[in-house]
Amino acid sequence: MKKNLSLSAAIVAGALAFAPAFAQDTAPAGTYVEDDAHAYINFTYDHQGYSSPYLRFNDFAVEVSYDPENVTASTVNVTIDAASIDSGVDRFDEHLNSADFFETETYPEITFVSTGLTQETETTGKLTGDLTIKGITKAVTLDVTLNKIGTTMQGDTPKMGFSAKGTVLRSDFDVDAYVPYVGDEVDLIIEIELEKSE
Repeated sequence: MKKNLSLSAAIVAGALAFAPAFAQDTAPAGTYVEDDAHAYINFTYDHQGYSSPYLRFNDFAVEVSYDPENVTASTVNVTIDAASIDSGVDRFDEHLNSADFFETETYPEITFVSTGLTQETETTGKLTGDLTIKGITKAVTLDVTLNKIGTTMQGDTPKMGFSAKGTVLRSDFDVDAYVPYVGDEVDLIIEIELEKSE
């Protein structure tokens, strides 16, 4: 598991799929994983109309198997430690781990498995996948933007970065305490860098 949601890494497949469109630099085939220091899965929601708090998951692992010759065969798997949810307030985190929300003792992991990609431009597209929270699986769609393809600062490891956004409903996953007083819609905001591991 790694430092710093939710499902973001799943978008990696989308970003990788755009690589062939960049003639100046392409992503080679292989397995890509998150750069621990530069990967963030955040989310926000409406709190009774007063504010839109930002939370995140601190521990997750992403593995992408990428084949530039057959992008649709590429796979993405994301596993999140549900108990790593971080609001910045310990008392709130304890409540989020309870049965009112993620019930992490019973459902310790959140997973995402990609199922498809639709490319819209050279650097943008929509990634679909199966998101599982509290044992409930739903299809989700993420808007993905490929930011850059290159190498690490040492110049010896292929690297790429992307941004992704999407919206899910808490009620779809039985994480719906206080709806509608607290918003049902959750906006996902993902920023992630990936490095080739093999």
